[in-house]
Amino acid sequence: MTLGLALAAVLLAGFLIVTWNALTRLRQLARNAWADIDVQLKRRHDLVPNLVAAVKGHAGYERGTLEAVVEARNRALAAAGPSAAGEAERNLAGRVGQLLALAEAYPDLKAAGSFLELQHALVEIEDHIQDSRRYYNAVVRDLNTKIELFPTNLVAGALGFAKEEFFGLEDRAEAAVPRVME
Repeated sequence: MTLGLALAAVLLAGFLIVTWNALTRLRQLARNAWADIDVQLKRRHDLVPNLVAAVKGHAGYERGTLEAVVEARNRALAAAGPSAAGEAERNLAGRVGQLLALAEAYPDLKAAGSFLELQHALVEIEDHIQDSRRYYNAVVRDLNTKIELFPTNLVAGALGFAKEEFFGLEDRAEAAVPRVME
C-alpha cells in the first residue's frame, strides 16, 4: 500500500515538474517575444517625429494631420499591454498612413531624399513588427492552448499561470505594409 502511495506521489511530482517547466518555458518565450515587439514599436515611435518634421518642412499648413500623428504617437507610447498597444498602434499606423499620403500632394516632398529614407525605414520597421507579431501570437497561442489542455488545465491556475493576450490588428487592411512612393 505504501509503495503504491509513494509511486503515485512520485508520478504526481513528476507531472507537476514537467507541467511547470513547459508552462514556464512558454511564458518566458511570450515575454521575450513581447520585448521584441516593444523594441520595434519604439523604433517606429522614434521615427515618427522625424517623419513629421520632414513633412512639416514641405507641407507646414497641414497642421491638423501633423498634430493627429503626434497625438497618436503619444497614445501609443502610453499604451500598456498587447491589447491596449494593439489599438493604439492601429490608430498610429492610420495617422502615419495619412501623413504619407500627403506626399502625393507635394511633389517636392515626394522627391526629397530624407523623406524617402524615412519611408524606407518605416517599411523596414513595419516588416519587423509584422514578423515579431506573428511570432509572439504563435507563442501565446501555444501557451494558452497548453493552459487549457487536460490535464494541465487542472493545475495551471494553481501554479500561477494565466492566459496571455494576443497582439494583432482587427482590420486586415491595416496590416498592409505602407507603400513607398518613388
